[in-house]
Amino acid sequence: MEDDPFLQKFQPSELKIASEFLTNCLPFLSRDLCKDCVNVLSDRIRSLDPEHCSKVGGEGNSKAGLESEGTSNIETEISFGTLSEVLGSVLPSRQAAETASPRMSWADMSQEDEFEEEDEEEESRKAIDASPMKTPEKPKLSREQREDLRLKNVKRKKDFICLERFKGKLVNVVDGLELHTGVFSAVEQKRIVDKVYELEERGRKGELRERTFTAPQKWMRGKGRVTIQFGCCYNYATDRAGNPPGILQREEVDPLPSLFKVIIRRLIRWHVLPPTCVPDSCIVNIYDEGDCIPPHIDNHDFLRPFCTISFLSECNILFGSNLKIEGPGEFSGSFSVPLPVGSVLVLNGNGADVAKHCVPAVPTKRISITFRKMDESKRPVWFTPEPDLQRIEPLPLDLNRSDSAARSSGSSNNHNGSNRRGGYGRRGGNNYETRGYYNPERSSEQYESREWSSSQRRGRPRPGRTS
Repeated sequence: MEDDPFLQKFQPSELKIASEFLTNCLPFLSRDLCKDCVNVLSDRIRSLDPEHCSKVGGEGNSKAGLESEGTSNIETEISFGTLSEVLGSVLPSRQAAETASPRMSWADMSQEDEFEEEDEEEESRKAIDASPMKTPEKPKLSREQREDLRLKNVKRKKDFICLERFKGKLVNVVDGLELHTGVFSAVEQKRIVDKVYELEERGRKGELRERTFTAPQKWMRGKGRVTIQFGCCYNYATDRAGNPPGILQREEVDPLPSLFKVIIRRLIRWHVLPPTCVPDSCIVNIYDEGDCIPPHIDNHDFLRPFCTISFLSECNILFGSNLKIEGPGEFSGSFSVPLPVGSVLVLNGNGADVAKHCVPAVPTKRISITFRKMDESKRPVWFTPEPDLQRIEPLPLDLNRSDSAARSSGSSNNHNGSNRRGGYGRRGGNNYETRGYYNPERSSEQYESREWSSSQRRGRPRPGRTS
């Protein structure tokens, strides 16, 4: 390497970065290559930074860390951290061990900042190298350009249909549901999950207000879900003091954490929620295996629409006007929606007020964060609106692209060619027509509506899935 005139143009720190990047891309670069070619390519990459690669791959084994155990560790860590975080330490983290990790996209690799106030780590990575040798600075996309690119790749599905008889009429009880994917990168998901674990730890230590953190004893299957509430204290059922379900106006909880306010701004700016319904409260649900949420309709102390974001693992959420309890943590209903990791499910219209919804016992660790706006007349007496959640403006959408995307996906995502919902998405001329969605861990045909059987559209679980 020292005698290579091409490599002599670069600083050691730049070669280290290149080695880190190529090491993580090796499974892709070496696909379909023979064993000898893979070894040659691996050795060439390792030579850029022998010290780093010896940590990742192990001494004397060019394939260790790349094709077997090391590969799975690296892929898991990439999914939930920046490149510097990943390759600085390949030790398995709590989150990496517990979650099914989505793969990192090219957008994730090149745009690891994403959260406005949360980019100090990126700034530290931009420190100027002490070496006198300088290389021309490579052109970079501005934050606005990156955000616009990410926004264009958000997938939105809005054509959910489940016809049931309600009050003597046949209605689409899930009209108003929307599923948005691509709103949060894998790096951002890791940052959010890490924050949730930090808040959970603080709650267990008594560092949060009393009604903020709740960790009930797991006395039966489905009854151990941990909750953390911000902005208001919500009463699920009539309590011992006789308070009915709803917001407890005289109970105090912690305000929204700064990272959660960053999430809210993303939801508004990226056309997931309307600027007329900016959330001012949220509840975090931390599920262990077997935990669930029973059938319910969200209290009208909260306005519509509201949304829930899924982390760590995929699960199904059931909808229907007549959900049934089959046993502890087991429910049945007429319509099932898979919630991919990182997806945002928006509930509005019939989907929020006619159909009940529930989450059956989850098969593995899961986290959800539900953001809602309180009815002003129901707000706690101590509540003060957050100044940095005022006057949030959505970003402009590329209408031409949205129209073409809607047309290209409409035939595969609209079950019967009708009943598309414009909703608040038409506000200000923005087009929210139906767009398909995908889960990067599954092939697209598993999620295309044209591949769903009639029984799946009625909410029956697919073979091999937990319902």
